[in-house]
Amino acid sequence: MSKMPFKFKQFEVNQDQCAMKIGTDGVLLGAWASIEKNPFAVLDIGAGTGIIGLMLAQRSHAEVIDALEIDELAYEQCVDNFEASPWGDRLFCYHADLAEFTEEIDDKYDLIISNPPFYSEDFKTENAQRDLARFSDAMPFDHLVDSVSRLLIEDGTFCTIIPFKEEANFIDLASKVGLHTNKICRVRGNEATELKRSLLEMSFRESAIKTSELVIEQARHEYTEDYKNLTKEFYLKM
Repeated sequence: MSKMPFKFKQFEVNQDQCAMKIGTDGVLLGAWASIEKNPFAVLDIGAGTGIIGLMLAQRSHAEVIDALEIDELAYEQCVDNFEASPWGDRLFCYHADLAEFTEEIDDKYDLIISNPPFYSEDFKTENAQRDLARFSDAMPFDHLVDSVSRLLIEDGTFCTIIPFKEEANFIDLASKVGLHTNKICRVRGNEATELKRSLLEMSFRESAIKTSELVIEQARHEYTEDYKNLTKEFYLKM
């Protein structure tokens, strides 16, 4: 199945070389991240297939959409997906470690977005590439927020998606580098399930936190109106 391109309304994404396939988290984040400030320069940290960069290219007029990917195969696939898209002239992927990138790049970004690896269990699998994409020791949260605080312009915005159970810890780590939480959208699969994810919007600006909740399904493969409204510009069947 994953050898076939994943087709969206305005672009396709090949994912056969990527350990982490396209999932709900990436699409949620790409659709939810705020573009109210009309960002000129966007950075996606941990790009994988490039799905989030492609979604931001479709949604915004940003002239610079950079992506960062450490895994070589995923990086090559991201580059191919960018080049095959209608927005290839605005999209660029760096093959680099986040610490290295943060130290070496002079540019700063209006919008930074990241769907970070967040499995922190002690066990690993036999697939090193998948482990790199799935386990948080590849990009610890404190490392992520520190880099964001150095790469974000003073009036910029940072958006991410993390497990709900990590929300308080992540907000605390971000506050230590001057990033304040402005919006939280908590996500559950259906009304009967526990909260699963937290979408966070952060900046250097302090404000009252706006909170909301998103339920994805009413029943199996029956999506809520909120979810359909959020993703209808992308999914073919929405």
